[in-house]
Amino acid sequence: MSEKYKIRNHDSGYFLTLTTVDWVNVFTRKTYKLKLIDSLMFCQKNKGLELFAYCLMSNHLHLIARASGVQSLSEILRDLKKFTAKAIIKEIEDSQESRSKWLLDRFIFAGKYLNRIEKYKFWQDGNHAEIIYSPSFFSQKLEYIHQNPVREMIVEKPEDYLFSSARNYAGLDSLLSIVLETPELKRC
Repeated sequence: MSEKYKIRNHDSGYFLTLTTVDWVNVFTRKTYKLKLIDSLMFCQKNKGLELFAYCLMSNHLHLIARASGVQSLSEILRDLKKFTAKAIIKEIEDSQESRSKWLLDRFIFAGKYLNRIEKYKFWQDGNHAEIIYSPSFFSQKLEYIHQNPVREMIVEKPEDYLFSSARNYAGLDSLLSIVLETPELKRC
């Protein structure tokens, strides 16, 4: 993993991308999406995760976030990924998911040669963290995040996508609360 995309300044906001292994389209089912949303909400309420933007796609999650509590952003993301991987894999195992064998086989294969993986590897390593170093960079990444479902032709307008903070910025009901401002800029 590149040294360029690591979280170094734990007081700063970051643009982050969390991706499933092999870009597997897991978040095509409502139940898996809601498990991830619930986990983000838990991290907001209990771990000090501040969200400035988010968008959940079929195989990745974009965030603009910062840690404001005792835990660092790296620790929060580690816990989020660990918990959601276990919860979603359990849901796949217990459900009537038509792709369950294929999905579980992909996750087994992804972790097969890694000693630190017990059985399944759900998330790719790293978070592709880019520090928010200016208001214009924040605006650029915010636009990028919110245009994801439009580019994929899921919706016509960003605010129509339920699993995105574009709804918050448009003043609509949304699944997660966010901070509607640019994160305070810190020196790297």
